[in-house]
Amino acid sequence: MTGKLYGIGLGPGDPELMTLKAHRLITGARVIAYPAPDSGESFARSIAAAAIPADAIEIPMIVPMRTERFPAQEVYATAAKQIAAHLHDGTDVLVLCEGDPFFYGSFMYLFARLSEAFGVEIVPGVSSLAGCTAAMQRPLVARNDVLTVLPGPLPDGDLEARVAASEAVAIMKVGRHLSRLRALVERMGLLDRARYIERASLPNQRSMTLADAPDKAPYFSMILINKGTDPWLAQTP
Repeated sequence: MTGKLYGIGLGPGDPELMTLKAHRLITGARVIAYPAPDSGESFARSIAAAAIPADAIEIPMIVPMRTERFPAQEVYATAAKQIAAHLHDGTDVLVLCEGDPFFYGSFMYLFARLSEAFGVEIVPGVSSLAGCTAAMQRPLVARNDVLTVLPGPLPDGDLEARVAASEAVAIMKVGRHLSRLRALVERMGLLDRARYIERASLPNQRSMTLADAPDKAPYFSMILINKGTDPWLAQTP
């Protein structure tokens, strides 16, 4: 019998937004893997820290946090071999994932390498999009609105075409692209419809109009746009 691989969604950052199932599995874990930067604390581990058993074996997957390209696939290939060794021994392995494992989550790279050989269970988590919408405290979509989720690094032409075709937009992975994205939204005449949220659900979360956003944004930030005629007020059905 081999072990089972678990992709554990932790939610956007507040430990209280972990699901009961995620918390239960973590407290009973023998082997836990998680993404970690090459310097500083793992955000995923910090969310679950209070639930991780003291005697659990930990496998940090070191992902350099810098703008230049690095061999990311080598990182996941190495981690997959380490995880596979425990699974072959019959031990379950939990992989901690910020937000939801399959919503822009790096767990997909481990899943691609291990799912054919081992049983896998995905424990969904509160996504960063849900966390940011809650922090904004305003509705994003209603009725037949089309919501488009876009990664900030896309070229301006692609972003503009997709934003123009939707009633509501979430732009993720804002980070160092904030100034360019704000300029694009302003050119499209949507600056008054756009909100900026960073570090949603954490004690230092910030939510404001995109026009008032700081010049620099952290990696965990998002732009939300509602193009409705009166987007922030409830309408008659």
